[in-house]
Amino acid sequence: MDAEAEPELAKGRGGDALKLRERAYESIIEKLIARDFSPGEFVSQRQLVARTGLPLGAIREIIPRLESEGLLVTVPQRGIQIAHVDLNLIREAFQFRLFLEKEAIGVFTAQASDAAIAALRAEHEAMLALALSRTLTKDEEAEAQAIDWRLHDMFIDALGNSIISMAYRVNSVKLRLIHQERYRIDGRVVPVMREHLQVIAAIESRDPARATQAIADHIDNARRLALTV
Repeated sequence: MDAEAEPELAKGRGGDALKLRERAYESIIEKLIARDFSPGEFVSQRQLVARTGLPLGAIREIIPRLESEGLLVTVPQRGIQIAHVDLNLIREAFQFRLFLEKEAIGVFTAQASDAAIAALRAEHEAMLALALSRTLTKDEEAEAQAIDWRLHDMFIDALGNSIISMAYRVNSVKLRLIHQERYRIDGRVVPVMREHLQVIAAIESRDPARATQAIADHIDNARRLALTV
């Protein structure tokens, strides 16, 4: 074999391994969000392989990353435990969310286009009207949940900071685990859409201080619900 070709082959193998690790990570994150794993559930590495369809080596390599992010924990003699929803997780996840979104919504309020804000209002008003008119289907409730998360993601995206976006994404997975365990949007679409419309009204005022207070009130309401359910 040509000596110059060997580094290229090694580079290729390394790139493939990196892609597998990222696919394994993304697969587990997606399954956490999709409720394929339950908070507090114990799984083995082999079960993770079976559920993701990815190699054992890739799964083993991403477990430390998921542990460092607080999404998994290895328990001796028992296996790997999906993050357990407890009061400490709820307090920390909501506090982290509050710090980031208060800063982000101020930037969004100052910089977002009128068209973007109008689009947010339109989709929220449409979903609210639908929820007031009849009982929503599961698919419609899922769309309401997507509208919910999309609004908050837009605030963070307004910061244009990839480090913050990555940290926020990890925290969002924890918040979604909390939602699964403690409270879900099922049956709560009307109050959620109404709270969001209050936030949107504050954004429309183009007053960052008012918008910051609105998002703080909204997040505090969600935190209180998670702590009391």
